[in-house]
Amino acid sequence: MAGYDEYAAAVRQLSARIREGERGAVAEAERRRTLHAGVTQLGQRLAAQEQRLAQLAAAAGLPAVPDPAPGPDSAPGAGTGPGAGAGSGSAPGSAVSPGSAVSSGSAVSPGSVVSPGSATATGAVAGFGVAGGSGVDGDPAVVLAEAGRLVDEADRLGQQAEALAQRPALLPTWSPTARAVAVYVGCATVGALVMLVLVVANGIGVVDGVTLGALTCAGLPLISFVAGWLILGRWGRPALATTDPPRYAPLGFFICALLVPLAYCVTLVLFRLAR
Repeated sequence: MAGYDEYAAAVRQLSARIREGERGAVAEAERRRTLHAGVTQLGQRLAAQEQRLAQLAAAAGLPAVPDPAPGPDSAPGAGTGPGAGAGSGSAPGSAVSPGSAVSSGSAVSPGSVVSPGSATATGAVAGFGVAGGSGVDGDPAVVLAEAGRLVDEADRLGQQAEALAQRPALLPTWSPTARAVAVYVGCATVGALVMLVLVVANGIGVVDGVTLGALTCAGLPLISFVAGWLILGRWGRPALATTDPPRYAPLGFFICALLVPLAYCVTLVLFRLAR
């Protein structure tokens, strides 16, 4: 009966290995389903990011980022179609266009480009060279987690960029009123400096008194106001603003019309006191 006992032991050993293989197959299938769900979620998030970036570019008047051009080795259906067998790969530099499917177990080589929104099957992670079950470039789950971290970082940077685009380039942390006052006061100050030059020119006979009076009372205040109004319209407007920012024209005109003549009067007083 020694032969029968050996046969029974071999059957038990084979049965144990079969059960172990079945458990391994179930675990592998579950792992592949988890990877597939993770890759699909990342693809959806990348598609949403691409759409939002396109909207922001259109709102800011910037050209949209074009889709990556396919490489010479990326013929339609070559290694990426449903009929591609397990272990098939995409050549480095190849592009997987939106809507294409990468078969289970296929490898996307480093440097390949997968456009956001493309349908990527289980085991393929764009740009990280991961093949389902093959362990290329490390554990696929680890690489997928790293890809998720990068997508989270892209979300954070995108939110920061959008928040910055909501603020103007000129004095971004200031309120609109304070920004307008600062701009008009600065322009009026420049006008006052020009007025001082004209006063000196009048003292040496280059500019007559009528011209000096006209520029001081009307010309320079108006030029200062227009300059401030234009500056607020150009650099005080957020990149994503749909309407013109408030420019506070009455306040600006009052500031410029007051400061330039006031500076002229102060200059005359100082000259008389200096004598």
